[in-house]
Amino acid sequence: MVAQTYLAYDYPLLSAFWTMLWFFLLVMWFVLLFRVVLDVFRDDSVSGWGKAGWLVFLVVLPFLGVLVYLIARGKDMGRREVAQARAQQQAFDSYIRRTAAEGGRHSSTDELVRLSEMRTRGDITDEEFRRAKDLVLSDHTASGRPATAADARSAAPAHRP
Repeated sequence: MVAQTYLAYDYPLLSAFWTMLWFFLLVMWFVLLFRVVLDVFRDDSVSGWGKAGWLVFLVVLPFLGVLVYLIARGKDMGRREVAQARAQQQAFDSYIRRTAAEGGRHSSTDELVRLSEMRTRGDITDEEFRRAKDLVLSDHTASGRPATAADARSAAPAHRP
């Protein structure tokens, strides 16, 4: 009869650590490979043929290709990444500023939709809805800005059945 063997006896702890180390290094190499490929596409100073050459080199001889790329162009990889991060941050900041500037303005259609939802939920009565709708459809409030649902609520009577 063949005795049942356990993996713990056949695969000692040091071998498990060695396997984890190799697995970690393999994952790190793939991360490095993808960062190099992304950097090849990110770099605007390299022509299309240059990018194609680097990609062929990375596909045909991946370990050597990554090593040579890091030696030849590795110093500028960080600069390109920082420049891209700054450009993205500036675009995000300008989007936030533009959105914040437009955020206070609502169209009368948006306000009418909100009022309709409030009436459907039962937050306001039909009479309050009519008065608020008239206020929203009027050109501007006394402050000179477009009327909002909050203005309509404050203008409507406060009594409730």
